[in-house]
Amino acid sequence: MIYLDNAATSFPKAPGVGQATMDFIAHDAANPGRAGHRMAVAAEQMLDALRLKLTRLFNGADHERMVFTLNGTDALNIAIKGVVGAFSEKGGAQGQTPHVVTTVLEHNSVSRPLQAMADAGTITLDRVTCDDDGVVDPAAIAAAFTPETKLVALTHASNVTGTVQDAAAVGAHCRAAGVLFLLDAAQTAGVVPVDIDAMQIDLLAFPGHKSLLGPTGTGALYVGERCPGPGDAVAAGRFAPFREGGTGGDSSTPTQPTLLPYYLEGGTPNTVGLAGLAAGVDHVLATPLADVLAHEQALCGRLIEAFAGDERFRVLGTTDASKRVGTVSLTVEGFDAPDVGSILDDSFEIAVRPGLHCSPYAHQRFGTLPDGAVRVSPGAFSTADEMDQLIAALGEIAG
Repeated sequence: MIYLDNAATSFPKAPGVGQATMDFIAHDAANPGRAGHRMAVAAEQMLDALRLKLTRLFNGADHERMVFTLNGTDALNIAIKGVVGAFSEKGGAQGQTPHVVTTVLEHNSVSRPLQAMADAGTITLDRVTCDDDGVVDPAAIAAAFTPETKLVALTHASNVTGTVQDAAAVGAHCRAAGVLFLLDAAQTAGVVPVDIDAMQIDLLAFPGHKSLLGPTGTGALYVGERCPGPGDAVAAGRFAPFREGGTGGDSSTPTQPTLLPYYLEGGTPNTVGLAGLAAGVDHVLATPLADVLAHEQALCGRLIEAFAGDERFRVLGTTDASKRVGTVSLTVEGFDAPDVGSILDDSFEIAVRPGLHCSPYAHQRFGTLPDGAVRVSPGAFSTADEMDQLIAALGEIAG
């Protein structure tokens, strides 16, 4: 099987990831922080070491602000509902409804919780559109600000178009206006440089199973110092925990302990998956991000150039591969996207992702509702030969 669905989850994983998970579950799989014995201590030390690696990778200030989550969706929900809840409780300090700005390119992990809040009257919401290349103008985001704007939620790179956004410019606008900035790095963490400090990011959410090359069921949220924290008097409330439960280190307090990261980590973490993620992060740290990104961009450029000027194919977003991550979505004249995906799977043993990619507003913007498009996403271990086989297969289908 030729696997070109890395935007959904990376495959194969980095060398050592599988072994790390097996070694941990065979030898060290105690509950971290729940006991004083050596296995529990070792599990907690593994988690702390991974927090530190991730914080250094993204240039955060304090590794205790790196909160482990179930996945990217979990991280985004914790961020959105924590921040908005802090400002919306009892209508805010002045009785005003918080305003949130997002874009048409967001994954449902952002769009759905925000829309549910808007429908419930908890927030007001604006979605900023993108141009034909899939680029969102940072000035357009700033122009959508109102006196009640509390949060901007932006995807660093669309999982449909692959276009990388100018997160630093958006962060600068947010910081100047006193607005919190949430960056969804699902498609960029581990392949595009992300600098929390330089980009003025307040909340960074990402999964561990994509370009960080770890197992599914892993992710993290970095909570910056400007976010309303435990006990902070911000508006009418504070950044509330998304879930509450055992934290191991403090069992006596009647409510969730206010010390980060445990304040947002109620329950037993996925230590087995996080042990595998640690191995994936080690691989990422040992390989220059620029080399991985250039490799994936070259493969995408190969696909885009193969069908340039061919009216049977339409590429969504920019045709400049240097402005993308390793993702290209296209349509094939005369075929529904699911049919193309099925043919590639059944007849050519090529795995791609047809459909709406959990991003309906993006497909609405590009006119590809309701069937969506065929998404091709090479990864760090994909090859030029595999891309050439895909190009030949698509040509045969279209012909």
